[in-house]
Amino acid sequence: MLFFAAGSKAASLHWTSERAVSVLLLGLLPAAYLYPGPAMDYSLAAALTLHSHWGLGQVITDYVHGEPSIKLANTGLYVLSAVTFAGLCYFNYQDVGICKAVAMLWSL
Repeated sequence: MLFFAAGSKAASLHWTSERAVSVLLLGLLPAAYLYPGPAMDYSLAAALTLHSHWGLGQVITDYVHGEPSIKLANTGLYVLSAVTFAGLCYFNYQDVGICKAVAMLWSL
């Protein structure tokens, strides 16, 4: 997790990036339903992983206290995010992909 001084340009850019990914997901989810394919699958894998990484980072910032605990939690978050992205990419490459998997779940 990156910590920025209050009012810094980097913190503002990070906040803007978080909001841009959130808005991107609002358009990406219906687009993935309408135009499923590998490009959408990998775009979803990246956007969902990044969105969840930032969201869980805020949970750590709000609820984990003490320097050793914060470092351990942040390390765990980076490992979880990397494994999540790798798992989604593996699923997209070796199996049906995110879009088709969701469509298959909806068809049950």
